[in-house]
Amino acid sequence: MLSYRHSFHAGNFADIIKHIVLVESLGHLVKKETPFDYIDSHAGAGLFDFTHEHSVKLGEHHRGIGKLRAEDWPELAAYFKILSSYNKDQDAGEELRFYPGSPLIASHFMRGYDNAWLYELHPTDFDLLVKNTNSDKRMHVMKEDGLKGILAHVPPVSRRAFVLMDPSYEIKSDYENVVASIHAAYKKFPQGVYALWYPVIDRARVLKLEQRFIDSGMKDIQRFELGLLADGVVRGMTSSGMIVVNPHWGLFDKMSQLLPKLVETLGEDGAFFKCDVLVDE
Repeated sequence: MLSYRHSFHAGNFADIIKHIVLVESLGHLVKKETPFDYIDSHAGAGLFDFTHEHSVKLGEHHRGIGKLRAEDWPELAAYFKILSSYNKDQDAGEELRFYPGSPLIASHFMRGYDNAWLYELHPTDFDLLVKNTNSDKRMHVMKEDGLKGILAHVPPVSRRAFVLMDPSYEIKSDYENVVASIHAAYKKFPQGVYALWYPVIDRARVLKLEQRFIDSGMKDIQRFELGLLADGVVRGMTSSGMIVVNPHWGLFDKMSQLLPKLVETLGEDGAFFKCDVLVDE
């Protein structure tokens, strides 16, 4: 199934938590001069325009990034600096027009000797991703199944890697396949950082997803979730989270501080957050 287009949802609350984890993690990786590889299993189009008919139709960014102001979030200075770089022509205080996807966020941290391996199957988004990354020789774009493709890049020559998985979950078997894919990569390269985004539409599926991680034998797994509404209040996604294998030291504390503030800013009645350890080191 290739009907999902992230352009309808870019900049929503799910992007915020996903990209905060990405920015914090890559910011930690570049503290060392040694190279790293960024591997993105579902890279999307790369850049999104909030004036495009897809964004206008649902307006999810208005209830997401549109509710945050850089001056109120000094702890997210690196994140907002990246967003600002894609909106240089806008006046101060004006709503953002462009929002970078994960590949372009990652590009801001990559040095000349780092590499990115980007997978995207949707034909239109693949073409857009090629266009949006074509001038960057560090970016390698592939129209292949990312859940299988990541195994070709671990262990990387650099011996350091951040792997991001954020499928649409249109196919219900993705809830099983993502864990199997990360586990297979982990067995080849247990030192890698593996970050999985998930939506909460059916809590029972997410509980099973968590249990698969717990039963996998992988160590050092943390979970960060932002819920705008209590489970089951409305149809569709009410919460979104990240499961991170081998998170860097300090990520847990940072998310523990950020998530309550995000709940207060973005949430409604019944809003909540989760910040916990699924598996110890």
